[in-house]
Amino acid sequence: MVFAVAMAALLGPAVAVPAVANAGPPGDEPQVDVVATGLRGAIGSTIGPDGALYVTEAAVGEVTRIDPRSGGTSTYASGLPPALVGVGTGGAIDVAFLDHTAYVLVSVVGPDAGGTAIDGIYRVDDADTVTLVADLGEWSRLNPPPTDFSLERGVQFAFEAARGGFVVTDGHHNRVLYVTPDGAVTQVIQFDNIVPTGLTVRGGTVYLAQAGPIPHDPATGKVVSFRLRNPEPREIASGYSLMIDVEFGKCGLYALSQGDSPGVVPAGSPALADSGELLRVTSDGALEVVVDELDRPTSVEFAGNAAWIVTLGGDVLRVTDFASGRGHDCRGGHHR
Repeated sequence: MVFAVAMAALLGPAVAVPAVANAGPPGDEPQVDVVATGLRGAIGSTIGPDGALYVTEAAVGEVTRIDPRSGGTSTYASGLPPALVGVGTGGAIDVAFLDHTAYVLVSVVGPDAGGTAIDGIYRVDDADTVTLVADLGEWSRLNPPPTDFSLERGVQFAFEAARGGFVVTDGHHNRVLYVTPDGAVTQVIQFDNIVPTGLTVRGGTVYLAQAGPIPHDPATGKVVSFRLRNPEPREIASGYSLMIDVEFGKCGLYALSQGDSPGVVPAGSPALADSGELLRVTSDGALEVVVDELDRPTSVEFAGNAAWIVTLGGDVLRVTDFASGRGHDCRGGHHR
């Protein structure tokens, strides 16, 4: 059966501190610092309106705020459905802000996965109160995809605020949805078995990471774009395994590879340890390495001159003193 890499990429054992190597030559290297550790089931992240980093802790149903200056952590929201014990993924999987209000995407907690909670988007009302605003699991059950699936409620993996609502990826049902704040759901685009993962939105254009099916060949790890209206996907770059996120930063568009896959593996197998890479998309569709030897990263955000990377092991890394890759400047980056 076909499972999403959204699940496969997140099931490996956690480690305390990742090994990180820098891509540039000696004397011209990005600075990589571990600013927080011990997050429980850290997956999705966003930069909030206050400039802080917000990270979901799926294992305990919380959102953690990380101060960008001190690295100090505090619980921003709790009371969300946690990941199911023994399932390995799901729970509070991503966080986004719309009009200064935080929303959390919760996935793989419904009856099809052995749980009793609701897969969907929850609004954060205060530090310990959340409200369901969109039941994505039930919508997915009633609107099954044409691709093979095992979980009828899907595996919603990432979301971004866009045009007054949210754009949501489902890595198991291989599609992208649009959701209004009052819970109306429509399908934006249906893919074949390409496993959409992280995304970002600029204007009316969605930039999407695709992990590709098992086996996770680098050729099927891609970044594509499409318009929210009349979506026709266009390949921007490819060539790295298990593409897990994409974001705009100081030198244009960046992609995050969770790392190398050992080949034909059972569903639920993560990337190899210490093989992840932060990549920059160049104007000619190439991908150049900014930082390598990341230990199974799950999401990336940019704020000012820093990249913030969340890892499977519950660490948050801050990458500074970089322009593009290999010590180059920003010329030739993908800025559209």
